[in-house]
Amino acid sequence: MNAEISISIKDNLINEIFERCKENKAISKYEARYLLDYDDMTPLLNYSSFFKANFKKEIITYSRKIFINITNLCRDFCSYCTYRKNPFESSAIMMKPVEVMNLANVGKKYRCTEALIVAGEKPEDRYKEAKEWLKQLGFTSLVEYVSDISEKIVKETGLLPHSNLGNITKEEMKILKVHNVSLGLMLESSSERLIQKDMAHEYAPSKNPKNRLEVIKNAGRMKIPLTTGLLIGIGETKEEIINDIFLLKQINSEFGNIQEIILQNFQPKIKTRMQDFPSPTKDYFLKIVSLARLIMPDMNIQIPPNLSPGYYSRYLDAGINDWGGISPVTIDHVNPEFSWPKIKELKNITELKNQRLRARLPVYPEFIDKEGFISPELRNYIENFIDLDRLVKEEYLNEF
Repeated sequence: MNAEISISIKDNLINEIFERCKENKAISKYEARYLLDYDDMTPLLNYSSFFKANFKKEIITYSRKIFINITNLCRDFCSYCTYRKNPFESSAIMMKPVEVMNLANVGKKYRCTEALIVAGEKPEDRYKEAKEWLKQLGFTSLVEYVSDISEKIVKETGLLPHSNLGNITKEEMKILKVHNVSLGLMLESSSERLIQKDMAHEYAPSKNPKNRLEVIKNAGRMKIPLTTGLLIGIGETKEEIINDIFLLKQINSEFGNIQEIILQNFQPKIKTRMQDFPSPTKDYFLKIVSLARLIMPDMNIQIPPNLSPGYYSRYLDAGINDWGGISPVTIDHVNPEFSWPKIKELKNITELKNQRLRARLPVYPEFIDKEGFISPELRNYIENFIDLDRLVKEEYLNEF
């Protein structure tokens, strides 16, 4: 009898939480934790799907991109990373402008609209080779080089740059904003435990959450559309994950510049300190994705499909509305062991869930006409790509 009463009380609390959600009342951290621990995820998935439908109806987006790995030298040493390289390694990359432009033109040929420019964190601060590489190109910093090459990409190919360069200053953001429609910086986690000894970010000073959070807020002050997100499974607790989702919600409420939140499931890589660290279980990660939708019903939420091969369709049930950047040409240089699904496959899987796949720009539709968020230099290039829904014209993609 006591067990039946206990189950009844739990069911009543679950129903109360969801009823408040339907009334557009925010749930608390305590309630979010309760939902995360609740055994039956069916009602959680049902409600997260309901809120996604209210937000973007049947549309699921992705960004068709060319991945420009401009340099994989980095001053940080994250315990799970195989992306960063040292200058003496044969796989170290320091791209010349001609190489960047050749790749950008391949992207144009394949009807990409995004030029994703990724680099390690301020490599010139650690390596003389990186400083010399930039000096030979006529620059004193990586940001100067990326700003210059972004301008060339826009003017010569029409592709729209989105740069992810780690922690950068307000002045550097101002420079990049002129020729980048958006910027990216993963928070990963706001837990200061993770920068302590034997933790994931022990040797990665740029991953200090205070520094990262200030960069995210500065992007808001500069009116820059920002992609950020969390890396789930690197040693954080349930409470810390929930706190991070609420923290990003609070920052966006203040500045209104977070255009999407990526939820990325950790995948261990060989020859790293965390190679034996388990990735989050599918059900656990699915719950976190659903919770994010309940906590932020009006946020663009993305999961990378290549990190969940054979399973990623389930996240459509959890309320995501975006697949992120997908390249028809280049690999995922950060996770090269995980291939992106073919866009045709992505389309078929999306339609099987009664959703419709549409290509977007690296800046989301709601930011295109938002006062002060797009530089005048980029306005005409954006207009060339989009329809009335501010998504990529179907005829542009069909020309390929």
